[in-house]
Amino acid sequence: MTSSLLISTFAPFPTLSLAVPSTTSLGDVLPLLYERYPSLPTSIALSTHNGVLPSLDSSISSLQSDGSSLVTLRLTPRVLGGKGGFGSQLRAAGGRMSSQKTSNNDSCRDLSGRRLNTIKEAKKLVEYLESEPERLQAKADAQKAKLEALERKLGIEPPSKTGAPEAGPSRASGSAEDAPVLAGKKHRFDDTEYLEQSRELVDGVKSAVSLALLKKKKKAKLSHTTAEPTPAKSDVKPETPAVAEAVPSVAIGA
Repeated sequence: MTSSLLISTFAPFPTLSLAVPSTTSLGDVLPLLYERYPSLPTSIALSTHNGVLPSLDSSISSLQSDGSSLVTLRLTPRVLGGKGGFGSQLRAAGGRMSSQKTSNNDSCRDLSGRRLNTIKEAKKLVEYLESEPERLQAKADAQKAKLEALERKLGIEPPSKTGAPEAGPSRASGSAEDAPVLAGKKHRFDDTEYLEQSRELVDGVKSAVSLALLKKKKKAKLSHTTAEPTPAKSDVKPETPAVAEAVPSVAIGA
């Protein structure tokens, strides 16, 4: 009895067909395929479509079902294996991923639908506003302490609580908190002669500048008047006849 083998292959080979006796073993099918299709690769294996690889000593008739003479098989290439170690690599990668787990849940939402990050920021803002007076008071105290330290270094006596200011450097002895006076007592510099000389110098400079400006103006005016042209003799009008006649009449009357 002859059985028909229909063998599905992989690209670029088409589906193969082969007619063999039913008593032929599976081990003899591959040599027959190589004889008929010499272009097939050497590293191939036969298996059923459900992935079960039967024994090579079993016959073709053992694969027939319902008395049919058609048997379908699958031809797959053999894949060379590596040296292993894939499981250990997976375990190492899993350990690295587990060590990188974070407990940051700010992007999550509560039962009201608000994000946890928004709630935390609101709480921080409330705490900041509540502590605002304390921060302002601490800042003012720091500035006051800095100013008092500077006054002690300059030898300025801070005003007393009674309201009567005291002039001169601090004389408190035996106080460990007072800083040493560096600048000493303030002095007022009053030199009458120096002030008089300074005033005379300023007045002299002002007078010199005014005199120079006045000379400059006079020089400019003089140069302007000398630049004007004098009238020519031809431009002088002759005496009118009335004037010429008036002269002898006056002489006659005399």
